[in-house]
Formats: sequence, C-alpha cells, structure tokens
Amino acid sequence: MAANVRARELGVQTEQNFRVGGEREGNFERIRDCRGTLRKLFKVDAADYMLSLCGDQALRELSSPGKSGSFFYLTSNDQYMIKTMKKAEVKIFLKMLRAYYNHVRSFENTLVTKFFGLHCVKLAGANQKKVRFVIMGNLFCSDHFIHRRFDLKGSSLGRTTDKPQTEIDEYTILKDLDLNFIFRLQKHCRQVDKDCDFLEQENIMDYSLLVGVHFRDKRVIMTEGSFDSDSSRGSSPHLSPHLSRGDTDPNRMCTIRLGSNMPTKAELTVRRTDCEPQLIGEPTGEFYDVILYFGIIDILQDYDISKKLEHAYKSFQYDPTSISAVDPKQYSRRFKDFVYKAFQEDNI
Repeated sequence: MAANVRARELGVQTEQNFRVGGEREGNFERIRDCRGTLRKLFKVDAADYMLSLCGDQALRELSSPGKSGSFFYLTSNDQYMIKTMKKAEVKIFLKMLRAYYNHVRSFENTLVTKFFGLHCVKLAGANQKKVRFVIMGNLFCSDHFIHRRFDLKGSSLGRTTDKPQTEIDEYTILKDLDLNFIFRLQKHCRQVDKDCDFLEQENIMDYSLLVGVHFRDKRVIMTEGSFDSDSSRGSSPHLSPHLSRGDTDPNRMCTIRLGSNMPTKAELTVRRTDCEPQLIGEPTGEFYDVILYFGIIDILQDYDISKKLEHAYKSFQYDPTSISAVDPKQYSRRFKDFVYKAFQEDNI
C-alpha cells in the first residue's frame, strides 16, 4: 500500500513519499500466508495491529542503534517493536519461516521472539533504497516498571556492561557477568530445551535471553548502594523512551504465563574474586520478591563463515568455551546449562 510517512519516524532526515509493502524476496510470496496466520495464532486483532503501526501517533526511536547496526522503534502503545533488518537477516527469516510457524503453533509457551510481520519501505523518488523491517512483540510491554534488564548468552568473554557502576540505571542492558541473582521459580519449565532444539536445527546461534526484573520491594539492594524504585518512576519521563508502561495500577491483576508477569524470588549472589570469573555467583540467602519478564531474542544469526572465522580467531587468544561465537550445538548446550543455573526451581 502506498503511504506518506513522516521521515523522522523511519530514521530518514527529509520528508519523502514511501511505498510500503510485504517483503517479496525469494520464495516469500509462496509462504506469505504464514504472516496473517501467525497474527491469528498470537491472537492479534488486525485493526488494532494496523492502528498501532499506521496511526497518527509517532513511533519512538530507542536510543542508539544496536551492535548489529539495526535501529529500533516502539509503537505509541508500547505493544510492538520495529527493528530494521539487513538483507542477510531477511533471508534467514524467510528460510526458517515455515519451521518457525510450526514451532510456535506446537508450543504455546514458546519463549522465542514473536514475529508479526515483515515489510520493506522503498523511497518512491530517485533514491530507490529499501529499508527492511520486522514487527515483533515488545517483551516489556507491562504495567510493571522494569527496574533491571539483562541480556544473557551463557558466555563470559566481554559479557559485562561498559558503564561505570554510578551510571547504571533501569535502562542499562546488563550482561552475564553483571547478573547477581539466582531466580527461584515456583515451577520449573523445560520450554527452553524445546526452543533451543528448534534454533539448533535451524543452525541459529548468538541468541540471548532478555530478562526484565520488577522489584516489588520499595527499596532493594543492588550491586552497590540502594535503589529507590519510587524515585526512579518519578524521574522516568526524563530518561530514554520507556520499554514498560510503569506501575499505573498496582492492584491490577495481569495474566501470568511463562516469561511474562511471573512472581518469583530473586536470591542475591556474590562472585568469588580469588578464581576465574564465575558466570553464576555464590548464593547469599538474601531474597527479594520480584516479577519476571523474559524471552529469547536475536534469533536471526546463523553460524555463517563470518562467525566461523570469529570463532577461529578468538580461540587462539581466549578460552574457546568463553566466547559467544561457537557452533549451534555447543551454543545451545551452553545456553541451556546457564539458564537452568540462573533459573532454578524453588525448593525452599
């Protein structure tokens, strides 16, 4: 469909005419029906979906581009996230689309990213550049404020935030070696096994478990000092765009499901300093009541030649088991081992 779109909403500096449509590369037209079926499978209302993406409200850009160079945008209702994609990512997505559809249809509680649409925007003027983008569910679309965010891979090399402790806030993406909790779930679920098996079969690696933590306590002790959740909520409008709506109604009952709105206990951990870096620290017996949100993201990187070369190069310099770039089978096994250490069944 043709549309006039404000260029700033799409990361373009000038007002232009765009033509927006479905991605038509390769055999996508043959499996185009999967997109509409996926939205039905995820119980997405077609009118609400179109209004969220094409309504009068501008999209919100999320800070700077990610490590991959992709840009991220949120719809005004926080429900959908838009990510620009490289052509190689589009090809991977199209290749795995039918297998992805079969997986999410078979496992209602899957933790893998929910994809709702794949599109491209093409400048209608002399500049024929295409911008490809995918529509995904926003994992942190919640009535609970997200106080801490973790991107977890199960590897250790370079897996710490580059921010000093004093600059870490609720929008900082922390990594494996920053994780200072073990989450005690009320009931263990082995869905991660099924999701990782699917990704391994599709030759996918370098994915992450994105975790959002809402602390129910008024004040909680973080790695150093104290963190006042009330004051953080008060200052949030002056920070970067939200990935959660804030605690608008603390008495509201939200649906609890795997990876969303899960009440649990977080046990504080400390890492020993007299040995090699520990992915999971030693439990302290100090607990906090939290609500968890988590899911598997970045599932469009296959083990291609660039990743194989990265693995070979870094293996000469570092412990091969510590680097992120490993083959899908090893990646899956390491990822599952880490997740089941960080998320344990509460037997206390």
